Amino acid sequence: MKILVTGAQGFIGKNLIAELSNQKYTGILEYDKDTNPALLDSYCQEADFVFHLAGVNRPQEQSEFMEGNFGFTKTLLDTLKKHGNTCPVLVASSTQAALDNPYGKSKKAGEDLLVAYGRETGARVLIYRFPNVFGKWCRPNYNSAVVTFCHNIAHGLPITVNDPSVVLSLVYIDDVVEELINALQGKENSVGDFCAVPVVHTITLGEIVDLLYSFKKSREERSFPKMSDEFTSKLYSTYLSYLPKDKFGYPLTMNVDNRGSFTEFIKTPDRGQVSVNISKPGITKGNHWHHSKNEKFLVVSGTGVIRFRKVGSDEVIAYYVSGDKLEVIDIPTGYTHNIENLGDTDMVTIMWANESFNPEKPDTYYLEV
Repeated sequence: MKILVTGAQGFIGKNLIAELSNQKYTGILEYDKDTNPALLDSYCQEADFVFHLAGVNRPQEQSEFMEGNFGFTKTLLDTLKKHGNTCPVLVASSTQAALDNPYGKSKKAGEDLLVAYGRETGARVLIYRFPNVFGKWCRPNYNSAVVTFCHNIAHGLPITVNDPSVVLSLVYIDDVVEELINALQGKENSVGDFCAVPVVHTITLGEIVDLLYSFKKSREERSFPKMSDEFTSKLYSTYLSYLPKDKFGYPLTMNVDNRGSFTEFIKTPDRGQVSVNISKPGITKGNHWHHSKNEKFLVVSGTGVIRFRKVGSDEVIAYYVSGDKLEVIDIPTGYTHNIENLGDTDMVTIMWANESFNPEKPDTYYLEV
């Protein structure tokens, strides 16, 4: 199957081609503004499906809107007609096609051209009026305010928000690509005369900005946003993709003493926290219990023993653990417990607690096992 993608080096084009390759599609014909124009002729002859994603968003002259969004669409369709190729054609339009501005008028003209082409040739035509699209590989300061904010906040640059109450309708690039591939397979999501990405997020500009600043702060606080919220998760993934290349890493605070160290790794608002504990040979840590806080211990290096005793009982329970055989040990409430390094090297333990540590309410009570 030969798949022609115009605008192949653009935001949607790059993401689409990457996923087509992931799904083992071959014969992808990539066409962009830097491609030799002569190739369009052969591509239009060979194509079994056309993703027409090329367009003009921010030209130097307003006339370029019509030249790029209408003119090139006409050239593409004329070339397909020249070869009698009536393969399906999918066009990436915009919700602005319904508005009375130069960009919207040019997109609407391209849509009308495609509709007429479908009626004339019988070809299957699919028009997607995309709202704001966000995600990785989008150019900041070009066609996405969300991505511009991601880039600027990640780089410590100022942003301008004229009206934080403005409501945006947004679609995430992975959802867009999934829908485009569904369309390729004849399973498009039709809504009236158009097609649409089924998952649309509605949120104010101010809320987006607040989330992005919280993402920046979360690296300093070793925290993590609420991933159960679908939009937050997608925005967080987008934000991380715009980090400066020399800022992927960030330091943690190691609490070090003669017994080893304890380091908080991740805190979450609703899923507790993860820490890394290092114990020196022969060292025992713990000897405390909790009312409600519960934990999971995973020794990933070294050997040791985790001991338990139910408060009020004399029975001691022992679990021997090793980095050679990974096993999660639950730490129930109401049991005093400790962990001892039985080896001759440092023992490394990943510890999860169901709640982030609160120094004002630690729920931790000393008691020897």
